[in-house]
Amino acid sequence: MYIYIIMDYITTTGLRTKSTQLVSSLSKGNTISLIHRSKIIGEIKPKKETRVLIKTDIKQLKKLADLINLPKLSYKERDRIYRKHLMEKYGKGLS
Repeated sequence: MYIYIIMDYITTTGLRTKSTQLVSSLSKGNTISLIHRSKIIGEIKPKKETRVLIKTDIKQLKKLADLINLPKLSYKERDRIYRKHLMEKYGKGLS
């Protein structure tokens, strides 16, 4: 037998401490009121899923990849480019 806790409200402090319960409640489709200093200031609703299944045609995908005409890079070249980027972004202190 499973017992589910239905959350009707949550405080701003409870957002930090009861995040797992909040996520499970939202995944079940429940709407939760947000309370701050004894006043309801908002409502947390689950996001409506809008999944669109796209059938991919491998031949068409290969044609699109050929149109982009990206250069072929070896692992060594990719590593060199990535390390150069890290040096520019973070400096010499990165190991």
